[in-house]
Amino acid sequence: MKKRCPWCEINALEVAYHDREWGVPVHDDRRLFEFLILEGAQAGLSWDTILRKRENYRRAFAGFGARKVARFGARQVRVLLSNPGIVRNRLKIAAAISNAKAFLAVQREFGSFDRYIWRFVDSRPRQNRWRRHKQVPASTPESGAMSKDLKKRGFRFVGSTICYAFMQAVGMVNDHLVYCFRHRQLSRPPLRVPRRSSRETRGDPGPGRRSVAFANSGDRPPGRASR
Repeated sequence: MKKRCPWCEINALEVAYHDREWGVPVHDDRRLFEFLILEGAQAGLSWDTILRKRENYRRAFAGFGARKVARFGARQVRVLLSNPGIVRNRLKIAAAISNAKAFLAVQREFGSFDRYIWRFVDSRPRQNRWRRHKQVPASTPESGAMSKDLKKRGFRFVGSTICYAFMQAVGMVNDHLVYCFRHRQLSRPPLRVPRRSSRETRGDPGPGRRSVAFANSGDRPPGRASR
């Protein structure tokens, strides 16, 4: 049997997320925006709750197209607050919309959100070698620096712990335990991928675009601070 990180042994949905997505380097702006919104929505809740609502979030938030979300007004907010398929928290919904606007500003400044956010790990995934679940940190100096800079740019629900969970989710760090079968797969040197411009990353490719690490591992995408 495959050995896995213990946090995912809750249900089949968590296992699939662990096996196919968690820790896989993401360089697509739409998927980065998706995880930014989902991690903020998760604050105070279980990740399992968010995974169960993920498809509802994709429909409610225009497939996580930042341009469309940034244009949400009072009518869309009322619709979201009445949607039982998402977390109906007014502050989190408002933050998702304002974060979309801040996200677009980052794209304009850096060419892509990908280029901006990966600077916090010098554009290379941090390869950790944790042996026990308790060793995995809830935050790091890198996530603290990310949190501080995001807040300065107007982002909300981006505390250091949320930022570290985001870093784990999008593969900026490999926090699979050393005995987990995914640790070895994600420790392989990534294939080189040309950086896309903001125009390309805003082209609404959809959440299913393959990332580099999927090509390395042979896994197909479906889609913590440690769970």
